[in-house]
Amino acid sequence: MEAASADIGTLCREASVASRLLASAPAGKRDQALTAIALGLRERTGEVLEANRADLDDERARELTPALRDRLSLDEERIEAMAVGAEQVRDLDDPLGEVLEEKTLPNGLRLEKVRVPLGVVAVVYEARPNVTIDCSALTIKSGNALVLRGSSYAERTNSALADVVRDALAASGLPEDAVVLASGGGREALAELATREDEVDLLIPRGGEGLKQALKEVATVPVIYAASGNCHVYVHEEADLGMARAIAVNAKVNRPGVCNAAETLLVDRAIAPEFLPLVLNELAGEGVELVGDAETVELSDGTEVGAASEEDWDTEFLDLKLAVGVVDDLDAAIEHVNAHGSGHSEAIVTQSEEAAGRFAREVDAAAVYVNASTRFTDGFEYGMGAEIGNSTQKLHARGPIGLRELTTYKYVVRGEGQVRG
Repeated sequence: MEAASADIGTLCREASVASRLLASAPAGKRDQALTAIALGLRERTGEVLEANRADLDDERARELTPALRDRLSLDEERIEAMAVGAEQVRDLDDPLGEVLEEKTLPNGLRLEKVRVPLGVVAVVYEARPNVTIDCSALTIKSGNALVLRGSSYAERTNSALADVVRDALAASGLPEDAVVLASGGGREALAELATREDEVDLLIPRGGEGLKQALKEVATVPVIYAASGNCHVYVHEEADLGMARAIAVNAKVNRPGVCNAAETLLVDRAIAPEFLPLVLNELAGEGVELVGDAETVELSDGTEVGAASEEDWDTEFLDLKLAVGVVDDLDAAIEHVNAHGSGHSEAIVTQSEEAAGRFAREVDAAAVYVNASTRFTDGFEYGMGAEIGNSTQKLHARGPIGLRELTTYKYVVRGEGQVRG
């Protein structure tokens, strides 16, 4: 069954109807759909890869940076990872019906606070086709319908993946419109999606600051921004320098086009002369373009380091580029991170428990790492099976958005004829 391609209003209404059916579906049926998604991905790998090749060959995709083309690209291994992710979500405990609180009131009424689906979740995302499957798995498991609006760069791939999902829903006896794919229409369609208060219960944009600002101007539905990741690695004066090099290189190089990659490296002045020449040389050897403050340039020991602009400290490069700065101490590092970070993921490398504790307490971010790479901020890595995105907000979800972040609750109150006087 082909992914839906109707207008935004029609798609949202269809998803709203489907959400009520999905919310009342037994857990076994929802799990069956996730099993069918995994099976469909494996059986139709060739079909998905063909669509992906067509997207990559499109002249628009040829203009993308290597890191962004990597985000768009699929291979058999990545499709298998999607299938495994769907199965892992399937095997998680069903969040629906979980009793969060229960008590008997003085008047004899028995009160339960019960977890329920949000309803219809809309996700706007850029060139990351795996998001199509991750979001579908999480919303089906949590009893929510899903409206997907992907990047035009990945239109063919997303359509092929959405077809797999919708076929799996239908085969499992669930409404296929529990997952619908919207495409085309430009900014006008995006604005309409962001203002469908009667059908859409939550909108999650996955993209850069441009997408975030565009939605802030028009959105009337609740929004959780899974936006930019201007992430830092800070090397404290009491760091194990070998560990620090490994973490800094991994955080930047492992997958530079994703939101949990490091964009800035900060180094304490006390260890900068010893540490910077080694780490800069290693980063340059991995193809990283380096820009830094005057002290970093001075200590580069022959490694090419350009002069960092003020804008560089606030930029999510999403590429093999890194800003490097020398700071006086822990206080200066915390101040820099809070001034320039986007609230996503921040890391300190140190052997000092006191410094680690202060950094963890005082840095304002969804995830703070002590002696580990920022690359671990991920629903899969956190044992959630997958994620819809990483929230940089504080309400109602922060960090990876998994099953429980896609639910709300209701109060169920049972009595024996009580009336209020």
